[in-house]
Amino acid sequence: MTFEEFDVVVVGGGPAGSTLAALTAMRGHNVLVLEKEHFPRYQIGESLLPSTVHGICRLLGLTEELAEAGFPVKRGGTFRWGARPEPWTFSFSVSPHISGPTSFAYQVERSRFDELMLKNARRKGAEVREGCAVTALIEGEEGRAAGVRYTDADGAEHEVRAQFVVDASGNRSRLYSKVGGERKYSDFFRSLALFGYFEGGKRLPAPNSGNILSVAFDSGWFWYIPLSPTLTSVGAVVRREMAEKIQGDREKALAALIAECPLISEYLADATRVTSGQYGELRIRKDYSYHQTSFWRPGMILIGDAACFVDPVFSSGVHLATYSGLLAARSINSVLSGDLDEKVALTEYEARYRREYGVFYEFLVSFYEMHRDEDSYFWQAKKVTRNNHTEIESFVDLVGGVSSGEQVLTSSTTGRLRSRSAEFAAAVEEVAVSDDGNMVPMFKSTVVKQVMAEGGQVQMRAMLGEDAEPEVPLFPGGLVASPDGLSWLPYRPA
Repeated sequence: MTFEEFDVVVVGGGPAGSTLAALTAMRGHNVLVLEKEHFPRYQIGESLLPSTVHGICRLLGLTEELAEAGFPVKRGGTFRWGARPEPWTFSFSVSPHISGPTSFAYQVERSRFDELMLKNARRKGAEVREGCAVTALIEGEEGRAAGVRYTDADGAEHEVRAQFVVDASGNRSRLYSKVGGERKYSDFFRSLALFGYFEGGKRLPAPNSGNILSVAFDSGWFWYIPLSPTLTSVGAVVRREMAEKIQGDREKALAALIAECPLISEYLADATRVTSGQYGELRIRKDYSYHQTSFWRPGMILIGDAACFVDPVFSSGVHLATYSGLLAARSINSVLSGDLDEKVALTEYEARYRREYGVFYEFLVSFYEMHRDEDSYFWQAKKVTRNNHTEIESFVDLVGGVSSGEQVLTSSTTGRLRSRSAEFAAAVEEVAVSDDGNMVPMFKSTVVKQVMAEGGQVQMRAMLGEDAEPEVPLFPGGLVASPDGLSWLPYRPA
């Protein structure tokens, strides 16, 4: 067995891991990325948000490379969702947080996008080893994680010691439990997705032809994501209690679900399913939302899906992954430079990542709550006001850090979510009936403002750097980002 030493070892080379690896290597640290697969490789989660494109990727130096990749431009989202039968569209450009020339994102083939990210981490100075499967965490003294053991593509065993072990290996991580705590699953967001890829599907009218189309129907909802002028990712999401709808022959199951949804049937009327290559398989994914009760321990950090995952309807997956990579990189950079104590730096990381996860979680509760199809079991089961205790308790425990047995807090949170859901539904209804496409009411709703705020701040600071407005802590007594965005600083008001 060979032995090596690094400052940071990152397990997993997806968007979370490659973001952290690049941002720590940019500060001169010795970083190793261990990825069990060989890139490019298939991955789901193709729809990005502007904060990833114009915030994180700008910090990484990838803006021009993304622009040259030819990915479809996504200006917002189009939904057949809520009380009205007609589709309605929102545009990023009307949000004050991301307005202007950067009010767009991309739909990406993840095999290409993730490879760009990983190659960039290598360019920035990280050492990347593909085909290397991590098998164990090395325990150090006084309960500190000290490194990992892994097996390379030839079957040889290796041991790497590091000051920080970062688990970025996704929802199937073999290491996440070593951080302590437990993984808590959501009952509200617990669904199954059956999906595949089609050539020749219909497109939305310009300028929204690159938008994601999300369509609610009796059994759940569909995503419809244009990945090129002709290639489309199509998936049906059903609640776990309806798993029989996707069992057995997957071809027949997907065809039956498409037949249930007239709008998706129309868009796929002249399309053919891809049956070869990386897109040839019909796949099933458990979109089970969860969070780990601990995100870090001395010497070890969970980022991306290893820490938490939330329902994919608003395309938050890559945003949360890269955002966690940025936050954790700031903490590691601050500790390795000797500027901050590890507990202070990683407490800031966990608090910010939990908050962002909680903001998307609350938005998505409101988003599902606004759908009014009372005759469908799927939508009845999604009503937060019909869920007596489990989900609200979990949510209070997640974002409040309090005992879920506090009935007064549970009732208070239920009322707040009900009020915000009603506010959001009313705003969407106003958008849907507007003759001029005015989407300002939706972006004024509380849950939408929250979900756009932090991403907008990351985007603004990445664009302006030292010229950005001085930052204030997100939490009392908390930290702020350095001018270059790569570390934390104590807050010193002017």
